[in-house]
Order: sequence, then C-alpha cells, then structure tokens
Amino acid sequence: MTESDNYLARIGTLIRDARQHSGLTQAQLAAELRTSQSAVNRIEKGQQNLTLDMLARIGSALDSELVSVGTTTGPSHLRVKGGTTLSGSIDVKSSKNAGVALLCAALLNTGTTVLRKVARIEEVNRLLEVLESIGVKTTWLNDQNDLELVVPEDLDLRAMDAAAARRTRSIIMFLGPLMHRVEEFELPYAGGCDLGTRTVEPHMTALRPFGLKVLATDGSYHASAARGVAPERPIVLTERGDTVTENALLAAARHDGVTVIRNASPNYMVQDLCFFLEKLGVRIEGIGTTTLRVTGKRDIRGDVDYAPSEDPIEAMSLITAAIVTSSQITVRRVPIEFMEIELALLEEMGFRYDRSAEYLAENGHTRLVDITTHPSKLKAPIDKIHPMPFPGLNIDNLPFFAVIAATAEGQTMLHDWVYENRAIYLTELNKLGAQVKLLDPHRVLIEGPTHWSGTELVCPPALRPAVVILIAMLAAKGTSVLRSVYVINRGYEDLALRLNALGAEIETFRDI
Repeated sequence: MTESDNYLARIGTLIRDARQHSGLTQAQLAAELRTSQSAVNRIEKGQQNLTLDMLARIGSALDSELVSVGTTTGPSHLRVKGGTTLSGSIDVKSSKNAGVALLCAALLNTGTTVLRKVARIEEVNRLLEVLESIGVKTTWLNDQNDLELVVPEDLDLRAMDAAAARRTRSIIMFLGPLMHRVEEFELPYAGGCDLGTRTVEPHMTALRPFGLKVLATDGSYHASAARGVAPERPIVLTERGDTVTENALLAAARHDGVTVIRNASPNYMVQDLCFFLEKLGVRIEGIGTTTLRVTGKRDIRGDVDYAPSEDPIEAMSLITAAIVTSSQITVRRVPIEFMEIELALLEEMGFRYDRSAEYLAENGHTRLVDITTHPSKLKAPIDKIHPMPFPGLNIDNLPFFAVIAATAEGQTMLHDWVYENRAIYLTELNKLGAQVKLLDPHRVLIEGPTHWSGTELVCPPALRPAVVILIAMLAAKGTSVLRSVYVINRGYEDLALRLNALGAEIETFRDI
C-alpha cells in the first residue's frame, strides 16, 4: 500500500467511526452530502480521493471536527506536556445529562423556566438551537451559566432546525412533552431504520399507554397522539433506561391522573427531572426507587427556578486524573450517592482519600461531599469490573477504570456489556504504553502497571474513551498530542483550562 493509499484508508476509517457515532447510515450521510451511498462506501474504504471541500462537507454533516479541514478555523487539538503533578481544588460542574433532560422538560411549562449553572457544552447548544427554531426564547442570563427559557403557547414545529436535531440524541425526549401539545408531529433523528426501530421501541412501551404512536422511518419519527387515552395499569418499562424513564415522566407530568411507572431508572438525571417536575406542581412518589407514582397536571404554566445537581461522571473524571498522576487534589461538590460503588471499588484497589461531611446541593436533595485524593499504590481487583443500573457502577464511569487499571499492579478485566464496540477504543491506550488486550467487542484485559510515554493520537469519536486518553497523556512522559477534540467539548466545559488550573500543562491549538 502506498503512503497515499494508507492516508486515504485512515481518513476513511475516521469518517466511518464518526458516522457510526452520529448514528447515521451510509445512505443518510450520502443524502446529506448529495452523493451516492456507493460513493460513501468507497470513501470509508479509502478507495476514493477527497477534495478539501468534500472533507469540510463531511465534517459539517457529521457535526464533527474529526474531518473538518478546508474551513477558516479547522479542528482544535490539545498538546499535553505529561508527567506533571496536579494540586489544588476544583468544583464539579452541573450534570450534562440532567441539563439536557431539563431543557426538554421546559417544553411542558408555558411560563418562564430558569435553570441554574447549566453545562455550556455542545450538546446543550444543539438542543437550544432546536428550541429556538420552534419558537422558544432562550437567554443566557450571566457568566454563571444561568439560562432562561420562555415557551410560547403555540410552537412552530414545522420550522424545527433539522440539522441541529439530528446532532443530538436527546431529541427523542421531545416525544413526551410534545404529545400533549399537538396531535401529529415529526422529529428528525440521527439513526437509520434499524437503529431507529430499536431505539424507539422501549420509548413506545412507555408512551403507547398515553395514546402516542410513532413510526420510525429513514431519518424521522412520525408521531401521532390520540386524545383521551390514559394508562389503564402500571407502565412496566422493558429496559431500565434513563431517557426512557424520563420520557415516561414527561408524558405522565401532564396526564390529569395517576401514572405508575415500574422498572424505572433511579439514576441521577432522572432524580433531577423528578425534583424539577415537583417544582412545576407534579406530585411524584418513589423518587430514587424503581417504582414511581406520578400525579400529573393537565395545564402547567408558571415561573420556575431550578438548579440541576452536580455531574458524577465529571467527578469520576477528575478523581481519575488525580489517581493516574499520583496527585493530591480536592474535588469539591461530588454527588456521593452516585459515586459510592465506584469509590468502594477504588478502595478495594488501594485508593486512599479523605471525605468531608455531607451537605446538600442547590436543588435541596442531592447529597454532596468534598473528596481529597492521596497518591496511592493500586492493585488489580479480584473480580472483573462491570457496570450495572443505578445503584450499581455507572456505565459512563466504566472507561475510567481502564486507565486506572493500567496504573495498578496486576490484571484487570473490564466488561462493557451495554455498548457494542466501545471497548475497542480503550486499546488506543496501548499507543501510550499500556497493555490493553481486546477479548471481544465487550471485554478488555488490562495488565499493569504502565510506564506511560507520550505520543500523538486522533481523538476517538466516543466521549468517555476520549477523556480517558487525555488523562493518560497527563501521566505520560514527554509531550503528547490529542487531535480533533470536538467530542470532548460535547460533554465537558473547558476541561483543559480547568485541568491547567490544577497544574496540568495542556495547550489548545489549531493547524489552520
């Protein structure tokens, strides 16, 4: 293979990964690019020459700077000088997943909703673009990221920004609120036919009892809502999913009656949504359990002010950075009830830390602590590490145990039974010196300890593995480069700057 062919093959692989991460089929990407599916297939196989214009169009279609060349700014990258020790204190920011759920829930209220300290990330930006396009007035109030939303009586759903809608998977949570407003509507989504059917079916189990019917076609949900239909018995969710539970809650909130939801997710973002709905006058019993009893209101209008709680996944990211760099830092405002299994497992591995007394988050419910880490010599756990629904180990925290296990003495197995192929991205740690063996699409075997060394990598299209690689670079000797970090910005606000405030040396730069 010539150097040119090798380059095209690498570009093709990056495009394929970014497309799959966006949930698009080859046919849908071809439609966005105004080309044929066979052309997209050749591009992904590295069998077609690409102009700068085509690369820029692909980057725009996939909402990814992975291939955004030929633009005025170009993709952003991170240059990391590794081997530094972190010190100082840092506050955990508000939950990304709670934030997007609350933006969808604001559609229930034909009044003014103020959300405090909203994570100002790309996922939130996409949802705001969708909301503004249908008539919602959104205003950032101050530099504390307080956000005001004013929802009109009538929404213009035909004017919906389809491009922005396809770039956020959270759009599916519009089903619950919108079914109370209009009898028929259409939502764009990023998945293809097969993915769409699979994705929407658990939601339909939750929403069908309220009279909602959804047909998932190539790129759109066609929804129709029958009036006067109410659940006749408890709704039993077929999967204990976070967004599925949230959609059921959003539908139940404006049902003038009692809805019982069984096998509900009690996870952190669901609890935040429940507390917010209570502020709107909805009565909810069983918050934090798998059975919710919701007494809704037919009409919700009023001024509401709510502060979503802190993000346990960001808390885990920061604690992981401290562990891998053998640093003593204080991570403040850690939502402890959503971190207890992770911390118990880390203690078993030898992690030493101090923990403050508990205090309440601004929402008045979530329990917080401050955690001070201490440099610790870790050993591999006896059993494999695997996620479970809350109160088990959070699926989004599992990838952080890959880089932690790589610093520990011994052999650790990680089993990511939830996501197909996400485990493969963890093998990128090998390029920094780790020994990560992929056993199958769901399991990796990690041998530690690792002598990290710097290198240059392209950011994988999955958020948590991307941050895991950045954390490993903090520990690696020499200078590393992490290219095209847009995916990190989708889920984290100013992560590099905040790590620099703790003593990291991370520089953001662009090629163009």
